[in-house]
Amino acid sequence: MALLAIARGTSIATENVFESRFMFVDELNRMGADIRTEGHHAVIVGVEGLSAAPVRSLDIRAGAAMIIAALAADGVTEITNLYHVDRGYEDLDGRLAALGAQVQREPSLWPALA
Repeated sequence: MALLAIARGTSIATENVFESRFMFVDELNRMGADIRTEGHHAVIVGVEGLSAAPVRSLDIRAGAAMIIAALAADGVTEITNLYHVDRGYEDLDGRLAALGAQVQREPSLWPALA
């Protein structure tokens, strides 16, 4: 959905398994995306570009979407709650940096999860 947010035209994403899968749409919209949800569907109208904004990783997939959106956005985006991403993607920030992405992990203000 992060990529569709900057693609030309209108796209539709459908989710029939998890009711709350689209919780992260508000985070993408905070970055300038044009996405609205209608039941099990998300209607994504592509925009020229995304802008940096403070966003949250709400689950593993949403966190990955926030990272993709941040890489495509103008400016510096801060993503909190990245422990969700860490659970599903080993050394993602290191792998992205190896591909040329400018990523920086800041020490968390939250205690480590046990």
